[in-house]
Amino acid sequence: MNLDGKKVAVLGCGRSGISAAKLALARGAAQVCIFDSSPTAVCQDTTLPFCAGAGAEDAQAFGADLVVISPGIEADIAWSQAFCCAGAPIIGETELAFSYYTGRIIAITGTNGKTTTTALIEHILLHAGKKAKACGNYGYPLSELCLMPEQPEFAVLEVSSFQMETIVSFKPEVAIWLNFAPDHMDRYRRVEDYYEAKKRIFENMDSDQIAIVRVGEKLPGLRPRRVEFSAFSGAGQLRYENGCIMEAGEVVMPLRGTAMEQAHNAENVMAATLACRVVGIPDAVIAEAVHSFCPPGHRCETVAEIDGVLWLNDSKSTNLHSTEAAVRSQTRPVVLIAGGKDKGLSYEPINPMLKEKAVLCIVFGQIADQLEQTFSPVCRTIKVETVEQAVAAAAAEAKRGEVVLFSPGTSSFDQFTGYVQRGQCFRDAVHATLHL
Repeated sequence: MNLDGKKVAVLGCGRSGISAAKLALARGAAQVCIFDSSPTAVCQDTTLPFCAGAGAEDAQAFGADLVVISPGIEADIAWSQAFCCAGAPIIGETELAFSYYTGRIIAITGTNGKTTTTALIEHILLHAGKKAKACGNYGYPLSELCLMPEQPEFAVLEVSSFQMETIVSFKPEVAIWLNFAPDHMDRYRRVEDYYEAKKRIFENMDSDQIAIVRVGEKLPGLRPRRVEFSAFSGAGQLRYENGCIMEAGEVVMPLRGTAMEQAHNAENVMAATLACRVVGIPDAVIAEAVHSFCPPGHRCETVAEIDGVLWLNDSKSTNLHSTEAAVRSQTRPVVLIAGGKDKGLSYEPINPMLKEKAVLCIVFGQIADQLEQTFSPVCRTIKVETVEQAVAAAAAEAKRGEVVLFSPGTSSFDQFTGYVQRGQCFRDAVHATLHL
């Protein structure tokens, strides 16, 4: 991408926008300015030109030749389109950075499990002596890798549907599709729109590249070579049986005793294993790395095991698919704690899983009434208001041999600033209630 003499408008003043602005300047843009629609927005890098509370007049006055949009901003809204007044194209920070990144890209998408898989692949590559950085939705913006004095050999890139909306030529060497379930309906008008945006990860790939896909995912007509995995069916090149990853009837990797032994995390391991094989990492090295890996917090992490009751924090579960996967993975009877912000979605699809696995549901937050009505026909359900009350109820009800699974299944913004604060609240409540 030739930016010599170009005027580049960067929309959004977060880390992604700042990195894009720096990259554009470093690659010869004559003028770069970051714009934000909020009048109270603050750009953390005061060396960069910045316009808060920007409107159509500011867009017209700047007259951009290229517009680079941050993933949290929709490209088709009037505010974003105002910056295209002179016919400038809109791309995302990921597409801009792809034009200048010289290394190899392993890209990961899916409704759930992206961050764990991204962090695991980075861990495996580093363990193998490779130079690698987790980036995209997790870790660094890809643009920051382009600005490093020596670009790492591998970019392990977590990509969201938002980032894929604005690609043009983006083409990873390996693309991982973990799963798909309805989400982000506050952004998309239809589930199909969300699906099509995520599917663009494969758009520019050909038969020389590899698509690693969970068994059963509906992705017809892919051009890259497709390799499949599953922890929940007998199909796929890699499968999960009796605590081990299997291939052609042979044990590839035992997961008992690791942080990744639950079935949904085993799928993340399988996807990472297949990706790392593609780039030449031996299975023995992959297994060593998996056994030393500690996944990012708030993803089915163990908080405590007291009096035979296991307490798991899965606060990162912000949609139904994630909660369903977490419940399905449990080998003990489940006391499920769920609730949070009402996102306008139905939770009835999880009822068969709850009927099979759960002995009690404890629901809280803005969506508590809906969850109580949905879950109570298949499982005894208790409604409370707060996470602390949910933990107290679970402590009173859970029996030896059961697991208390905090997997909210929706976003946290009714009571918290995000899933991290919500997960910490759960941890603190468990410690206080159990006197740890």
